[in-house]
Amino acid sequence: MYRGAPDPWHLAERWYERRKYDLTVASLPLPRYRRAFEPACSVGELTVRLAERCDQVMACDRVESAVATARRRTSRLPHVEVRALTVPGQWPSGRFDLVVLSELLYYFDAPTLQRVLHCSVDALEPGGTLVTTHWNHPVPDHRGTGSTLAPTVGSVPGLTLTADHRESDFVLQVYERTSPDGTAAPSPAAREGLV
Repeated sequence: MYRGAPDPWHLAERWYERRKYDLTVASLPLPRYRRAFEPACSVGELTVRLAERCDQVMACDRVESAVATARRRTSRLPHVEVRALTVPGQWPSGRFDLVVLSELLYYFDAPTLQRVLHCSVDALEPGGTLVTTHWNHPVPDHRGTGSTLAPTVGSVPGLTLTADHRESDFVLQVYERTSPDGTAAPSPAAREGLV
């Protein structure tokens, strides 16, 4: 698809996409993150928004032309690195306090989906945030929708669901990694002493 257009889904132009990205970033429970990972970043529209809330962002895509576009789009942001990687086989090293899986999980068969989810959780620091956002309509190339993926993500050990935003067009969920003793991360209001 990228051979015919640098942004085949018109991610920079469509109000639907811009709104979805803004809701994704607004759903983050912390005001700032140390190190984020965004696999399947496509042309970097969400990457730019994540960069506003993160000290470091590592983004990747398996399509070289998408990587080139994302690099151009983030070139003024020295704390963003965009790589050509294919997950889960080329998962980056190190720990993250934010992993964003946007419009990605329905491309995997069941065993690979489980690998991606376990890589995500293993890479998350305790209290770290995992965000999933997925189109909620059937597509021939997709192996599910946002609604059908939600129970699978929710069944992964070590995660606590903290936000569940569902619309007819997409499902946005936020999970936080539990601490080693199984304690869930505090809510944004609890972090500020409101509850």
